[in-house]
Amino acid sequence: MGRIIAIANQKGGVGKTTTSINLSACIAAKGKKVLVIDIDPQGNTTSGYGIEKNELENTIYELILGDCSVEDCILKEIFPNISILPSNVNLAADEIELIGVEKKEYILKNEVDWVKDRYDFIIIDCPPSLSLLTVNAMTTADAVLVPIQCEYYALEGLSQLIHTINLVKERLNPSLDIDGVVFTMYDSRTNLSAQVVENVKSHLSQKVYGTLIPRNIRLAEAPSYGKPINMYDAKSAGSESYMSLADEVIRNNS
Repeated sequence: MGRIIAIANQKGGVGKTTTSINLSACIAAKGKKVLVIDIDPQGNTTSGYGIEKNELENTIYELILGDCSVEDCILKEIFPNISILPSNVNLAADEIELIGVEKKEYILKNEVDWVKDRYDFIIIDCPPSLSLLTVNAMTTADAVLVPIQCEYYALEGLSQLIHTINLVKERLNPSLDIDGVVFTMYDSRTNLSAQVVENVKSHLSQKVYGTLIPRNIRLAEAPSYGKPINMYDAKSAGSESYMSLADEVIRNNS
């Protein structure tokens, strides 16, 4: 049965989508079957995998509204061992369209339950907000992975995110846990990055992954080529770090 990990942080620009794309690709490169679910209306994980998001007939938007089945929505084997449930800007309307719908927090879970046994890992890229879409992701997930940027305001909003995770655990998904925190945009040349890492570690009781994701120009370039980092430049520092994180995540969830 697939281990479902939601990658969430309501703070934007922390490397959430970068982590969703590259962690899922690196887990797949290690022989695991992976389903990527893009539940962010920006659809950047979808386009980061080289998919023309605005030309898709079926996306997670149609799935959530009940206009298509999960089978119809999944784009299978877009790269070896990687399938994706794509998204585009239409998804932004879902919050309004679901007003009055019963058990709307469970819509994604009920659909994913049909297919989760086919995959070793399911990675969900959440929107940068604590919205109904994020709650759907957390209700579906076994665990939440939190990317944190190595900068001064790193801890801002983290307590609110942990509070939301605990609320979902208490009311909607008793098995939900925090998988851990991963540091992104780490710059070894600055004292600030090292200070942020130590500061967060001292404030958090949750697991902190040992792998630090560096600031890396190749990581920034890869999405414009529609490829994850391990296929764009396997020898780059960004690729090596996500491969290392994939090893940690597989060990942590085995």
